[in-house]
Amino acid sequence: MGYYFSKRFRADFEAGTERVRKALASEGFGVLSEIDVSATLKKKIGADFRRYTILGACNPPFAHRALQLEDKVGTMLPCNVIVQEIAPGELEVAAVDPVASMQAITNPSLGEVATEVRAKLERVIALI
Repeated sequence: MGYYFSKRFRADFEAGTERVRKALASEGFGVLSEIDVSATLKKKIGADFRRYTILGACNPPFAHRALQLEDKVGTMLPCNVIVQEIAPGELEVAAVDPVASMQAITNPSLGEVATEVRAKLERVIALI
């Protein structure tokens, strides 16, 4: 089983990232955090890196359900979604597969929540 699903698409980086945000919102996700990986690597170690942003996406009702089932599951939250520039005008969006992430936890009820979140994230990727 893979640990993510992804899709390539054509857009400028800012517009493409905004498309991803809107697709996430359409499935009830908010973006709790945003990490500009390229800027961080440049600042911290002087390394040049392609445009790459990590969006920490959270769907509050599902996060609440998961936390009620396993109080340490917060170590795996939020769901990370990346937007990276493959070439000028060509981007890739990828989302973590929560079912793959949650396999480390032996709680069938949590697996059910992860399956529902996976379906939402798959729809997000399909909307891009």
